[in-house]
Amino acid sequence: MKRVILSGGGTGGHIYPAVAVAEELKRRHKDKVEILFVGAEGKMEMEKIPALGYDIVGLPIAGMQRRLDPKNVLVPWKVVRSVSKAKSIIRDFSADVVVGFGGYASAPVLWAAQRMGVPTVIQEQNSHAGVTNKILSRRARRICVAYDDMERFFRADRIIMTGNPLRGSFAPKTEKSQEALAHYGFRADLPTLLVVGGSLGTRTLNEMMKSWILTLDGEAPVQVIWQTGKFYEAEMQAFLKEHPTKNIWQGAFIERMDYAYEVADLVVSRSGACTVSELCLVGKPTLFVPSPNVAEDHQTKNAMALVEKDAAEMVADKEAVAKGMTRALELLADAERRKTLSRNILRLGMADAAERVVRQIEKEW
Repeated sequence: MKRVILSGGGTGGHIYPAVAVAEELKRRHKDKVEILFVGAEGKMEMEKIPALGYDIVGLPIAGMQRRLDPKNVLVPWKVVRSVSKAKSIIRDFSADVVVGFGGYASAPVLWAAQRMGVPTVIQEQNSHAGVTNKILSRRARRICVAYDDMERFFRADRIIMTGNPLRGSFAPKTEKSQEALAHYGFRADLPTLLVVGGSLGTRTLNEMMKSWILTLDGEAPVQVIWQTGKFYEAEMQAFLKEHPTKNIWQGAFIERMDYAYEVADLVVSRSGACTVSELCLVGKPTLFVPSPNVAEDHQTKNAMALVEKDAAEMVADKEAVAKGMTRALELLADAERRKTLSRNILRLGMADAAERVVRQIEKEW
């Protein structure tokens, strides 16, 4: 029996790559591998992971607030407590290897494991490594990455190109099925735009859509799947009730993301690591609007890694409300440009990323 600790969380971008790796470990080794997740108390992984059937233990870790905040005083104490608890978890579980996917919890777990002589593997999702992973990489056996030129942050002899592990099946579709079109009440003869801002939603993309809708006369010239996010759902529903517009599907979530990708001729999206990886696999021409509210501006760097390969286009967050839909409509009218973007982004996809990461884990146990 091999025992593996997977640690990461805080956002879906850290949680779901870890889950994809857990699923691949179980697929390959069935009951000969035991998996334990370690997360941060109060964070989303403490609900999401048990719901998927895995055990998880929480650490009392918290991040430093960028603004002045009295809670920052408690951070060093929480770090010490978390490292101590992490050591106990590793010892009690008899871990053969510890894998970190980023997020609050991964730092104390990897740090403790490295000092206990337990092999560690890092999976870095972004094109610009965070400070924590750069520090922890010094003792990590292997660093699994999804972008080129990561030698800027890590030792070249420990870097393995794996891509970002994703749950589910993502593949390019050349035709739009009637089932997918019917799901959104769309027609095959109108181009379709997918505007997606993540599970909670994105104020900028929602304001961009509102601004554009106000210029219309009750009917959009293209079809739009508008994912508003949970946080903004009531507000956007009220807006559309006041400004009803044909050819727009609005929802807080997109349950059938496969259908959304299938019917979309263009995607307007944030550029979180897992979203970028999905778009590479489905080969969709994309206009990125990176979030400016993330550590070290890594979404801009993720987007630029594709823009520099002519595999996507980008509009800055501060310009998106004024310019985003204008550029999106231009791209929808330019089939050749979309074909180029699609061809180039598809070259960057790695459908077997979870398997690649698991092979690196297996080398350390």
